[in-house]
Amino acid sequence: MTIVLVHGNPETDAIWGPLVDQLHRSESFSDEVVLLSPPGFGAPVPDGFDATYLAYRGWLEEQLSGFAEPVDLVGHDWGGGHVVNLVMHRPELVRSWVSDVVGLFDADYVWHDLAQVWQKPGEGEQLIESMLGGTLADRVARSEGLGWPTDVANAVAAGQNDEMKRAVLTLYRSAAQPALAELGRGLERASARPGLAILATEDGFVGTDEMRRRAAGRAGARVEVLDGLGHWWMLEDPAGGAAALTRFWSTLPN
Repeated sequence: MTIVLVHGNPETDAIWGPLVDQLHRSESFSDEVVLLSPPGFGAPVPDGFDATYLAYRGWLEEQLSGFAEPVDLVGHDWGGGHVVNLVMHRPELVRSWVSDVVGLFDADYVWHDLAQVWQKPGEGEQLIESMLGGTLADRVARSEGLGWPTDVANAVAAGQNDEMKRAVLTLYRSAAQPALAELGRGLERASARPGLAILATEDGFVGTDEMRRRAAGRAGARVEVLDGLGHWWMLEDPAGGAAALTRFWSTLPN
């Protein structure tokens, strides 16, 4: 099988490195792993790409259509949002799906404080510049302050550029409520394929425990609780994250 990993904001595919290393350490693991970087997040933005959540769904649909068979799709942060959006639209492109942000699609979800500022013209530009601007060393220090390993922080910082700043603002503004709640009305369609909702208990960006479990239930997804881990669970405990994923994949038909 092919496993496809999609990251989010403000990241590049380097955040998957420790987890992928853990997967490959298992003697029983032989799947191909493919890292997909959304435009603006470690990959160039094509001409005419408008960086809305619907544009990213179209981008992911095009990428997955190029595989010979349905994939096991995993998404983190906005990558997880793109995964759920894709599966509601084109479930036949995946064998299974995993997302750590399924709570975003609950009707009661309210965007976190940073997102609400990014969604405001002027204020959003100021905030994103303070977060992703400055020197490479400045950006590395900010990521290390989040607890990221130094090698990952360096790799991600190298991809944090003006394209990413623009993509962040456009994406979040396209998904300002009630847009996401309306999109979530179709969440039951995600149950067409086996799904897993990662629930990192200390992640304060993706809705309450109740919202996440309710959304997972509507999507027909199993729930895997990562107790004590936060938003970047794949960096905090890559071995635990890899174990959670392989447990899920082991339940799928060959």
